[in-house]
Amino acid sequence: MEKFVIEGGHRLSGAITPGGSKNEVLPCLAATLLTDERILLKNVPRIRDVEAMLDVLREIGGEIEWVDDNAVSICNANINTTDLPVELCKRIRASILFAGAMLGRLSRVTLPPPGGDVIGRRRLDTHFLGLRALGADIGWEDGMYRFSADELHGCDIFLDEPSVTGTENIIMAAVVAKGVTVIRNAACEPHVQGLCRLLIAMGAHIDGLGTNVLTIRGSKSLWGAEHTIGPDYLEIGSLVGLAAVTRSELTIRGVVPDDLRKVGMVFKRIGVGIEFRGQDLFVPGDQDMEVRYDFHNEIPKIDSAPWPAFPTDLMSIAITVATQARGTVLFFEKMFDGRMFFVDGLIAMGARIILCDPHRVVVVGPAQLYGATLESPDIRAWMALLIAALAAQGTSTMYNIRQIDRGYERIDDKLRAIGAHIERLPA
Repeated sequence: MEKFVIEGGHRLSGAITPGGSKNEVLPCLAATLLTDERILLKNVPRIRDVEAMLDVLREIGGEIEWVDDNAVSICNANINTTDLPVELCKRIRASILFAGAMLGRLSRVTLPPPGGDVIGRRRLDTHFLGLRALGADIGWEDGMYRFSADELHGCDIFLDEPSVTGTENIIMAAVVAKGVTVIRNAACEPHVQGLCRLLIAMGAHIDGLGTNVLTIRGSKSLWGAEHTIGPDYLEIGSLVGLAAVTRSELTIRGVVPDDLRKVGMVFKRIGVGIEFRGQDLFVPGDQDMEVRYDFHNEIPKIDSAPWPAFPTDLMSIAITVATQARGTVLFFEKMFDGRMFFVDGLIAMGARIILCDPHRVVVVGPAQLYGATLESPDIRAWMALLIAALAAQGTSTMYNIRQIDRGYERIDDKLRAIGAHIERLPA
């Protein structure tokens, strides 16, 4: 076990490069099961969730080779079981993504309920309804989900909610199903588009990337390919928030501006300006952060919703930034009923926050933050508390740092390189 010790109140400066997208690489790792040929993935973040997915593939017969610091070669020609390892799968939410890929490749799979962040109920119904529509039988026995399909066949599916992992599972099964599948109300986040680009490189036929209607013509077989994981726009949003609350001038390298349009709009509402300079994002220092009220001087509301709206994974970051902006703002988290409870940590540090209910908080800023002892079961809330600690007066100690290692590659090394006072020590 390890901990971070953070001395807050220091300005940061320089340039930083975000890692590859966690939410893109995890479904791409599952998708390698759809072929017995080699897949090369580049810009892969070396994080705990990636290592857990690779451990599952190794356990069932996959051949894994890191060919560079952030490039991994995977060959699943010798898969020897359809029973996935229970303890490994329970470590990560993304283990559910093996369902669609294994059904497509081997017509069956047995796996346990997935793990992941503690942010409230996370239903799997969309996965099950979509896979059943394609011809899968799904059972529950001895604490395990059992999926099987004599034949997957294309159909017209309207998802009951635009679930990201649900959409990804259905896509992976549909690309090798017989006939044409149309997925309506599909999730269309950048990481879903990234999975589709990998599958197209493998020989899949997918139309409608970036929209909520995907048309997929099934292929008899897929082949090997290379694919570069896109930059993690959630990490980029986190770094923008970090620069804002520490009043630092920061350049974030290698971004995709189109992925950040709504993120930029929300930060602007809480007084944070950003500039795109080609493929770089520049955050000016010493910004006078003030909440921009709605017409007639009404208190603004920032809410989360599926893409292209503001992502739920950046709500905790935006709330932390708002504690340092002059004014009042209401945050409404619509997707998860446990995501807002992390504000207890911010309140303990001195933030002025009213927790209205499990979905809504009111933030009144600015408030002087002070160092504290912190912990979080949620990757994104953990990053938000780390940002608060770097802005706070005094020293903070953060435990359970395996959570942040699940989603951010070497975040302490990256932050030290731009001037953060942060140490990783034995707990």
